[in-house]
Amino acid sequence: MQPTDQESSKKFNSEVKGYDLNEGVNYDKILETFINTGFQATNLGKAINEVNRMIKCKLSEMPEEKKDSMITKSNCTIFLGYTSNMISCGMREYIRFLVQHKMVDCLVCTAGGIEEDFIKCLAPTLNGDFHLSGSQLRTEGINRIGNLLIPNDNYCKFEDWIMPIFDQMIDEQEKNKINWTPSKIINRLGKEINNPDSVYYWAYKNDIPVFSPALTDGSLGDMMYFHSYRKPGLVVDILEDLRLLNNLAVHACNTGMIILGGGLIKHHVLNANLMRNGADFSVFINTASEYDGSDAGASPDEAISWGKIRRDAKPVKVDCFFI
Repeated sequence: MQPTDQESSKKFNSEVKGYDLNEGVNYDKILETFINTGFQATNLGKAINEVNRMIKCKLSEMPEEKKDSMITKSNCTIFLGYTSNMISCGMREYIRFLVQHKMVDCLVCTAGGIEEDFIKCLAPTLNGDFHLSGSQLRTEGINRIGNLLIPNDNYCKFEDWIMPIFDQMIDEQEKNKINWTPSKIINRLGKEINNPDSVYYWAYKNDIPVFSPALTDGSLGDMMYFHSYRKPGLVVDILEDLRLLNNLAVHACNTGMIILGGGLIKHHVLNANLMRNGADFSVFINTASEYDGSDAGASPDEAISWGKIRRDAKPVKVDCFFI
């Protein structure tokens, strides 16, 4: 057996140890011990530290030359990206809290994560089971998302609510020359829903931009399609939103990225930060593997090679296989 190199072992001086429940249930202390627990608990502990570094930077004083900026609002612009299932499930309430209390500066989400927030204000999503028969649910007019259920009636209520708003938007486009973008549409819907349970109500109230470059990829797109026959003419400009998102990164003092999931929302946030030679703080939480070459599974180190994360940053990925 090879003798242990004592000098080398000194580099690894953090002992693996979990929380002792004999000290009582103290959630703060439990979270603090994650970093020494091992496996993905350690990565989660590192992610918590990275988010705390973002918050500390955000609360620090801005440089004098940035204080008059119309775009930059704090010393660290925090981008929160998440896939639609985060809104489908009970994670919606945590995201709403962050937006309500201005703890993030920008949201990026897929279309499902936009429409389902509004639909939940009109009718509830229900708990079901992963193994319910799709054929049987189809005959009952119920749609399944994993083990969540959305009755067809919910989408009917959504259609009744949104169609008159689309009518108004076309009138404003024609009369007031409004150039509608996904973020402007989401802002308008957040105003119209007027419900404090909604994530995007608070985004509207707190002037937090919400980007969804694939806004037509879901029920919202279905509604736009139906409406285009009823009253054609609505134009949605994605390039204006791209300029706004990229400029939020370019003009930021520092940037932090929290990405829940992968695919479009992950790359859209990372690519915006490429425009400033990379984010200063980054946390990825997803279930994807990097070994298929997908952007969803790509490690933070791969993002550094592209200039999406700064070379001196300390990014963290949490491989969350069980949510």
